[in-house]
Amino acid sequence: MTVLEHGAIAREQAMTARDLPHLAGVEHRFLDVGGLRTHVALAGSGEPLLLLHGWPQHWWQWRHLIGPLAQRFRVICPDLRGLGWTDAPPTGYRPDVMADDITGLLDQLGVDRFHAIGHDWGGLVGYLLALRFPERMRHYIAINTVSPFLRPSPRVLADSLRLWHIAANATGPRLAAHAIPAWALDHWTHRTEAMTAADRALFLDQFEEPARVEATVSYYRNLIAREIPSLLAGRYRWSRLRVPTMVLVGSRDPLLPVTAACDFGSLATDIRFEVFEDAGHFPATEQPERVAESAMEFFGQKSPPSNPSNPPKSP
Repeated sequence: MTVLEHGAIAREQAMTARDLPHLAGVEHRFLDVGGLRTHVALAGSGEPLLLLHGWPQHWWQWRHLIGPLAQRFRVICPDLRGLGWTDAPPTGYRPDVMADDITGLLDQLGVDRFHAIGHDWGGLVGYLLALRFPERMRHYIAINTVSPFLRPSPRVLADSLRLWHIAANATGPRLAAHAIPAWALDHWTHRTEAMTAADRALFLDQFEEPARVEATVSYYRNLIAREIPSLLAGRYRWSRLRVPTMVLVGSRDPLLPVTAACDFGSLATDIRFEVFEDAGHFPATEQPERVAESAMEFFGQKSPPSNPSNPPKSP
């Protein structure tokens, strides 16, 4: 066995050394998706429902929603590359690559059509899946995720000051290893009692692994160098969001103002908005019952969509 092979085995063992938290009714699988060892938590039966977490979290973000949603859906909660228990390779920390990861995972699970909920980074991946595969996605719910159709404006530039953590994470491991993830969990949660010490530890433990810290640095360096300029330059201006979509946003999110999440112009054909008062960046943690109720209603509702040209205003 070569030195490189020994290194690869040691790296894989380190990434699976942490114990997976237990949640009743959840099955865990590790699948090879295009060479990426991918962890996915599965529960329930019925129509497939994909849940895509954000940073600095992993599948455990959905712990309060999995049980209620699994009563009616086959819930699929993967860890995005570099986070949770999915492998953390040196490259690939771009939303389009992550969308390919998820598509490959769904194909391996035999899933054709599905509903989806995405948050933060997972929310952007969800938007890409909706834009690229509208024939596969039945409904989409984006939680506290920037609109892919966001246009540059003085307001957008002023709001960018809220996102100082992007530059901080991009500086390197010194801040990305602990300081910024810990700050995010503590300060992006409006209802602080909703994030228990045990939950916080589960999310922060992953950053004890150097490869995951490097993954975070890569996420945010790519965001600065490629994704944000591309988004503001109108990368999706010729696209149209045809999947029925609901945008949920916490009114107390310190990162994302309501307007940034709800800026679609006329580029969405079936969209509605819901603002969660007194919720921060993590509504699935802070108000899980309301998120589950809104999701159940949206996935089965027949009412006409709200006017996408009149989204909610920032409080």
